[in-house]
Amino acid sequence: MYDPKSMKAEDFINDAEIQETIAWAESHKEDAELIDAVIAKAKLLKGLSHREAALLLMCTLEDRNQEIFHLAKEIKRKFYGDRIVMFAPLYLSNYCVNGCVYCPYHAKNRHIPRKKLTQDEIRAEVIALQDMGHKRLALETGEDPVNCPIDYVLESIKTIYSIKHRNGAIRRVNVNIAATTVENYRKLKEAGIGTYILFQETYNKKSYEELHPTGPKSDYAYHTEAHDRAMQGGIDDVGFGVLFGLNLYKYDFVGLLMHAEHMEAVFGVGPHTISVPRICPADDIDPGDFDNSISDAIFEKIVACIRVAVPYTGMIISTRESQKVREAVLNLGISQISGGSRTSVGGYVHPESEGESSAQFDVSDHRTLDEVVAWLMELGYVPSFCTACYREGRTGDRFMSLCKAGQIQNCCLPNALMTLKEYLMDYASDRTRAIGEPLIGKQLAGITNEKVLSVVRDRLKRIEEGERDFRF
Repeated sequence: MYDPKSMKAEDFINDAEIQETIAWAESHKEDAELIDAVIAKAKLLKGLSHREAALLLMCTLEDRNQEIFHLAKEIKRKFYGDRIVMFAPLYLSNYCVNGCVYCPYHAKNRHIPRKKLTQDEIRAEVIALQDMGHKRLALETGEDPVNCPIDYVLESIKTIYSIKHRNGAIRRVNVNIAATTVENYRKLKEAGIGTYILFQETYNKKSYEELHPTGPKSDYAYHTEAHDRAMQGGIDDVGFGVLFGLNLYKYDFVGLLMHAEHMEAVFGVGPHTISVPRICPADDIDPGDFDNSISDAIFEKIVACIRVAVPYTGMIISTRESQKVREAVLNLGISQISGGSRTSVGGYVHPESEGESSAQFDVSDHRTLDEVVAWLMELGYVPSFCTACYREGRTGDRFMSLCKAGQIQNCCLPNALMTLKEYLMDYASDRTRAIGEPLIGKQLAGITNEKVLSVVRDRLKRIEEGERDFRF
């Protein structure tokens, strides 16, 4: 039986419920009256159940699909405005003991160069990222308890936070490492991480076990229940994701939303972020080996339906996707993107040649951070380097309550504009600065509280005079 309150993976990600949901949605995909009722519910901005969201995903009525896309755009603007949060991945190590068939880090790959950054190398990578303008990182590692133990990760986090280079500082470190124990999650919390991110890859247990034949990650239940242990360890912001293309997308879409329902039912807090990666080329990985790939049109529909179903969550897209695809889904719900990314170990200081790549996947969007920032602003978005909520304790249920009530923008727009101003002053090209200054002036009109507006104007001036790190 499906039980979102259960702590057992096969209860809250229940195969029978997923199969029944897909069958039900398929049988009603042209039921205009029922689809209209679900859209009407979505307009209340309280979210949808996994079954209701599945109906919208499978809807074949073109006029209703256009309404879903329009609603996704409106919901994104309601909760996040024009802001797009910027981040970059930082790969510490690609040593791995798992046998994941879709990842070049798998243990049987004997020709990929294995690397692990020293603390001095981490300092050099972080300085390179700071010199781009980044304030938020996502730590990435393979799973190897010998070459990459938790103590190494904790030491690396301490190193990253300690580095102050010119006006640069990493103010938030999110962590994407393998499923671990409550004790280790508690250590990560004490180290000051932001969000703990773990991708499920696929929620289908049979497919999961085939895709993960060996190594600790092969334990479906242990992996799927990891976010629960993270919450029990005090990490109140967690992030989800599946790797679309590994399994049937309808199954993983439903499983993803059931997982969100489980977190809400047990902890009162849904996922802080949901990522939507698609499988792409990598060292010895050919996406053609997987027969569940999805088109751009289906991908866009998935993004829109997640936004409509889970309106409060941050949605992330990486440089796996091309500029064209990223631009399309920005309108449909994406609120965080990476820029200037390297997916190799040490790649920011020493970019690798094609023949020696230690990258986890090939990057499709090769633009610099400055080019991405300028592009976003030309599209009318506000690139944000804000980390204020994490540093002010607005995490977990405190963040969610503000976000669900639509109040988080009272802090977010001012913080976004101040951090963008820092970027323009310290890192931007002349062209980007020429785009950004008028944008800030235009966006100030969106701050309706006169007292807040006065403070922001004062702080923007002080940033021009050399002060840094203001936040609401």
